[in-house]
Amino acid sequence: MLNHRMLRYLDEIVTSGSIRQASLRLNIAASAINRQLLALEAELGAPLFERMPRGLRLTAMGEILLAHVRETMASYELATNRIAQLKGLLRGRIVMGTMGGLAAGLLADAILAFREKHPWVRIVVRVLAREALVAAVLAGEVDLGLAYDMENSPRLHVVARSEQRVGAVVAPEHPLAARSAVRMTECLPFPLIVGERPMALRRATELMLPAAVELRPAVETSSIDLMKRVARIAPHVAILNLADCPSSEHSAQFAA
Repeated sequence: MLNHRMLRYLDEIVTSGSIRQASLRLNIAASAINRQLLALEAELGAPLFERMPRGLRLTAMGEILLAHVRETMASYELATNRIAQLKGLLRGRIVMGTMGGLAAGLLADAILAFREKHPWVRIVVRVLAREALVAAVLAGEVDLGLAYDMENSPRLHVVARSEQRVGAVVAPEHPLAARSAVRMTECLPFPLIVGERPMALRRATELMLPAAVELRPAVETSSIDLMKRVARIAPHVAILNLADCPSSEHSAQFAA
């Protein structure tokens, strides 16, 4: 029988990829979760998961049941939020999907500001690639998605947009460290640290290049944290969204 506890178990098993990982996240014994899963499969008369060497994979019946589980959980969450609002309190859970760059930069401050106003709201943040993020929004697996350079789509509703500036981040002793603005051509003689394709940051970097110049980075990565760490060692120059860089780091926006 699908009670609220079993709904949570199923959703977490799929999210985590294994019963063991689900047990760690839920702080419940793996044997207890497995026992309830086996009982549910026996009741339904068919397996919900294929037991693979590296985890579990949903069967066709499992896919159907998971869609029902997530729809039920979302409806329950919506109902509890409305009840809380009637009581004059804002409670519940918000699930956000975001990209790695935002998670490493702007998002932390936004979450802290939100929690100061709504301390009873639990926030879940899932870091996803752009395609997976869009799919999660469309499937209702996240309440909202935060991303750079999103393409317009009639299937998505854009709540808000914000323009961000890209600039050069360098070590304190770097020749460019004292500059408040630089040109991309002034960065080219130094070893460049850039985002890898298909990151929006990489596209923004390439758009700043003169037409006849080919980008020859020293390091390409999808990790914003790695880019910032390498930039602390002169003479490297990291091309980053300036919103991802705290004021303690030496950065300069690109001159028009």
